[in-house]
Amino acid sequence: MSLFNQIVPTLTRSFTRRDQSNGTVPQAEYTLKPAYELKENTDAWTLVVQLPGVAREGLEFTAEDNQVTLRAQRAWKRPDGWTALHRESVDAPYELVLEHEQNVDVEKIQAELKEGVLRVTLPKSEALKPRKIAVN
Repeated sequence: MSLFNQIVPTLTRSFTRRDQSNGTVPQAEYTLKPAYELKENTDAWTLVVQLPGVAREGLEFTAEDNQVTLRAQRAWKRPDGWTALHRESVDAPYELVLEHEQNVDVEKIQAELKEGVLRVTLPKSEALKPRKIAVN
């Protein structure tokens, strides 16, 4: 993977149909894959996701089956009559899907959003934690 691909978020395309009763053509909607970091220790994984401009109300985090899914929308809305001369970011929502092998204790997941950074603790299930075994 090139350095450019590591720095710039990946755009994933998904197509959705618009209301065609008014003659609009289906358009592509893009989602951004946010920058994230996943670290592991003996008890849990820690997921840190960069979500600039996202408020708690615009964030949806779900954990089911073999995956955790994050969907987020920035709180900023374009003012009426506003024309952009140059923008470094797009108004696309964020989406991140991470798969696991049933080794996360879903009931104990904790998440905190502060200043555009989401920190999630994904506790390991008891079967994966190291155990100290007494030898007789």
